[in-house]
Amino acid sequence: DCLYELLKKQLFLLEEAEGGVDQFTRSYRSFGVQRLPDNSLFFKEWAPAAEALFLTGDFNGWDKFAHPYSKKEFGKWELILPPKPDNSPAVDHYTKLKVVVHTKEGKRLYRISPWAKYVTREEKSVIYDWVHWDPPKPYVHVHPRPKKPMSLRIYEAHVGIGSPEPKVASYTNFTHNVLPRIKELGYNCIQLMAIMEHAYYASFGYQITSFFAASSRFGTPEELKELIDVAHSMGIVVLLDVVHSHASKNTEDGLNAFDGSDSCFFHSPPRGEHSLWDSRLFNYASWEVLRFLLSNLRWWMEEYCFDGFRFDGVTSMLYHHHGIGTGFTGDYSEYFGLQVDEESVTYLMLSNHILHSLYPDCITIAEDVSGMPALCRRVEEGGMGFDYRLAMAIPDKWIQILKELKDEEWDMGNIVFTLTNRRYGEKCIAYAESHDQALVGDKTLAFWLMDKEMYTNMSALIPMSPIIDRGMQLHKMIRLLTHGLGGEGYLNFMGNEFGHPEWLDFPREGNNQSYHYARRQFNLVETDHLRYRQLYSFDRDMNRTEDKYGWLAAPPAYISAKHEGDKVIVFDRANVLFIFNFHPSKSFQDYRVGVEAPGKYKIKLDSDMLQYGGHGRLDHNTDFFTEPQPLNGRSNSMLVNISNITLWHI
Repeated sequence: DCLYELLKKQLFLLEEAEGGVDQFTRSYRSFGVQRLPDNSLFFKEWAPAAEALFLTGDFNGWDKFAHPYSKKEFGKWELILPPKPDNSPAVDHYTKLKVVVHTKEGKRLYRISPWAKYVTREEKSVIYDWVHWDPPKPYVHVHPRPKKPMSLRIYEAHVGIGSPEPKVASYTNFTHNVLPRIKELGYNCIQLMAIMEHAYYASFGYQITSFFAASSRFGTPEELKELIDVAHSMGIVVLLDVVHSHASKNTEDGLNAFDGSDSCFFHSPPRGEHSLWDSRLFNYASWEVLRFLLSNLRWWMEEYCFDGFRFDGVTSMLYHHHGIGTGFTGDYSEYFGLQVDEESVTYLMLSNHILHSLYPDCITIAEDVSGMPALCRRVEEGGMGFDYRLAMAIPDKWIQILKELKDEEWDMGNIVFTLTNRRYGEKCIAYAESHDQALVGDKTLAFWLMDKEMYTNMSALIPMSPIIDRGMQLHKMIRLLTHGLGGEGYLNFMGNEFGHPEWLDFPREGNNQSYHYARRQFNLVETDHLRYRQLYSFDRDMNRTEDKYGWLAAPPAYISAKHEGDKVIVFDRANVLFIFNFHPSKSFQDYRVGVEAPGKYKIKLDSDMLQYGGHGRLDHNTDFFTEPQPLNGRSNSMLVNISNITLWHI
């Protein structure tokens, strides 16, 4: 309640002071650089600690003193450049600019505007340049935003690794070569990583240097707009992986020390530094920081037509300790107390409230490992207003099982507990693995399961080795069990749907700047005789089956069996009966399972089918009839045959 009061107070102040929330959160229309109707250019910055500001660039032959900003109140600086004699703007499209900051200590600093829309780096250079972006023909979105999906099936993707070639792939490549795959696989949402500009490629997009600039290493802003527009034409919504939890320490091409001080957008050290990430932490109580970050969210929604956000690093924002050296047991004392950072919690509530008020179909997802209660309840209820949270315990559980246990030691009850252990009334995105698990130092599930045999034994032209056989079956079963039981949405990281081999590693000093592991080998799926195609087909049909029956949008599953001896899990959700057999060596004939709805059942998805790399042991033409014999809390039951996983529907 106290936080909701803080939120209401903040909203009231915004409405009073700045001509309303709408105008305040669209400050990208007044800050940075604006072209006015008469082709004058209006420049505006916030640099409270600066002594003087000048604009320099190609337009004035890099004269450092010719164009001073005039000082306004509250640390603001403004400058107007009249048009050229031919009435064109004084600064041409695609030419370079810099802000020159004079500090009170007499230093002269060269800076990029925090509101820069486009920054590029020349090949030999380390530092990014601010490039004026005002194209003669801006991209115009043609397709309306799709309606918010009831069941969220998310494809987590990174543009730069979107091709098999050892290079940085482009927005255009993604539009033409990756989007059609995502559509075919049955995903209805893309979570785009590493879009906000980051100077260091190997940071995976998590050390942001320019918050309003779409990364130029993949192409132009207009090409990203086209990517999103084409996704919308396919009925796919696109979320931005937004990083408002911290910022890069870079000064010359980042936000750090923009005005020469150690604070400005951030808290002064030590509060303004993240010891583990070696990055700067925002001062969410500052009026100008709220303007910057809230306008940033609006910018991506308005200018690029994103459909929502996955907020990165929420745990670090929620607590003064940032989650460093803290384990979370679920005890309420961990979530309510002086360790909670009220300023950043209020910022998150404000973000969600404003986004959902202005864009009713906007989707927000929180990456929080702590399990903060009410994170996904509406702000009016005292929650933080997110639509979903990532179920981060699930991938950890699968990795732990594969690392530590033999097949016969798998604990069905423990697996089911982890998959269903979520706060009632708060929606979760379940996933078996995301980009986190694929990063160098860890291994994808496929690699944990099959390891080096993937190099030699993935051909469908030779009999399956025992390791490949087991790995293929478990890869499918782990995914569908997570999909069916783990949440109200499902996420897959690019390439993992077909068991992408190896790990992910960006070019850096430690690997000789190699792109070998910074690519996705979609060519493996195109090769008919390789078994990757079979995993791909299963993933596609799993998503399409969900699309038909909608279990993600249904209430949580009813689990009727978790049998340790048989290694069998049975549950029903959305009138679909799920049966999993994790036994390493046994199939079952005439196995009785409980089911609620009486009638005739048919197999709808079977992981043992030949096209999925299975053994084809089940007859799909048989109908199965229930008997009014109650079992395990279900009103009816029936006898079935079980190989690995089957989905049944009336």
